[in-house]
Amino acid sequence: MSYGASINDAYRQAGIYAARILKGERPADLPVIQATKFNFVFNLKAAKALGLAVPERVLSLADEVIE
Repeated sequence: MSYGASINDAYRQAGIYAARILKGERPADLPVIQATKFNFVFNLKAAKALGLAVPERVLSLADEVIE
């Protein structure tokens, strides 16, 4: 299982930065933006291969379950 920043959100933020730079803002003046959206992904196939029992509650909380 992993919990990390959303890649799609990171690409969107990069696009916003690029647009601001192309409009003439100096890169040094742009703020550092921290990720605001995170994804919880659970690899059920790997858990089964390791012989782990996974509660249904954990699977219901996951944003994505890899089977």
